[in-house]
Amino acid sequence: MNKISSLNSGTRILNKASEIRKKIFKEIGKVIIGQQEIIENILISILCRGHCLLIGVPGLAKTLMIKTLAEVMDLKFSRIQFTPDLMPSDIIGTEIIEEDKLSGKRVFKFFRGPVFANIILADEINRTPPKTQSALLEAMQEHKVTIAGKTYTLDEPFFVLATQNPIEQEGTYPLPEAQLDRFMFSLNVTYPSLEEEKEIVKTTTSEVLGQPGKVVGREEILELQDLVKQVPVADNVIDFAIRLVSVTRPDSNGAPDFIKEWIEWGAGPRAGQYLILGAKAKALLNGKPSPEIEDVIRVAKPVLRHRIIRNFNAEAEGITTDHIIERVIETL
Repeated sequence: MNKISSLNSGTRILNKASEIRKKIFKEIGKVIIGQQEIIENILISILCRGHCLLIGVPGLAKTLMIKTLAEVMDLKFSRIQFTPDLMPSDIIGTEIIEEDKLSGKRVFKFFRGPVFANIILADEINRTPPKTQSALLEAMQEHKVTIAGKTYTLDEPFFVLATQNPIEQEGTYPLPEAQLDRFMFSLNVTYPSLEEEKEIVKTTTSEVLGQPGKVVGREEILELQDLVKQVPVADNVIDFAIRLVSVTRPDSNGAPDFIKEWIEWGAGPRAGQYLILGAKAKALLNGKPSPEIEDVIRVAKPVLRHRIIRNFNAEAEGITTDHIIERVIETL
């Protein structure tokens, strides 16, 4: 009876996760046309307690997409526009002296910054100096901020979506590789198809705009985050993920010649962790009890593209990291 009960419980959980995914896509679809893969990868990151870096030109609805996702999930949304004069206190908050009306004494009061939200949009993160970038990246890593010796814990779930504009590079401060590694996914937001763009124009130029409804709450998201780590993974799937990461390193045994020719540095151990976590979340959202190698392949590009450092040869030949990842998967 215990085995049957456990099996029925597992089936209900899988059905619930799959149903939540469908509802989220349905509600977001009232506002956002297309970008299904991007939305799913963002959802996967949230369930894995990870963060995303979005790279795309202006006007592709990145801000609207995240704001709509926060509404659908009934989460607090905050947007930070990164500029060269932005200070760490503009992100995490600051202490201000106030006079106590009862005692007449002056006391410090902490005013929370925009980082105290569930979903943070860090718009054009590479436009602000490293000191300010570090303030956000510390919060991403620790889920805490420290002001004047006091530590404040951020609300869960906590998710940062940072954007970069690939066109204007003057006056920017590119994130170092060590800081890029803190992002679970790097997502390339591309132009919509002709049909999608036609639908976007029709929808946004009419009087009637869709209003997304709330389909999932904070407690359900936290529950799904806990479930991701409980999803079992077969050894052959883990072996594939580890081999996939290892092959990207030029000095590893069995690295193909094209890796030695094009790669300066390969992906680190965190890539393997995120490949498996991403595959688990993808399987859960699609109603599968356990991830397959195909699920690892589906999340390979978002996980690896910002963790592989090309050398001069690859850049001179116009070889992209996505092309290298595709070659690596083919060899395996």
